[in-house]
Amino acid sequence: METILARASIGISELKVNPTATIEQADGPVAVLNRNKPVAYLIPASDWEAIHELLEDIELARIVREREGAPTVPVTLDEL
Repeated sequence: METILARASIGISELKVNPTATIEQADGPVAVLNRNKPVAYLIPASDWEAIHELLEDIELARIVREREGAPTVPVTLDEL
């Protein structure tokens, strides 16, 4: 059996009937099931935005680690 990573779930057929109601009633992530297996997850836009920001932060941290110890160039604010 597959793990469902949400507290709520809905069958894909039920979702097709009234997707707006599903989204409005959702309190957090909703697993979309097809034949009792998760095929997608619906998440609130605010959660997606937070995930996206976290992924950007991870990428920026990777760039910082790559550039550690690289030569620096002094600049003034006027030069920027």
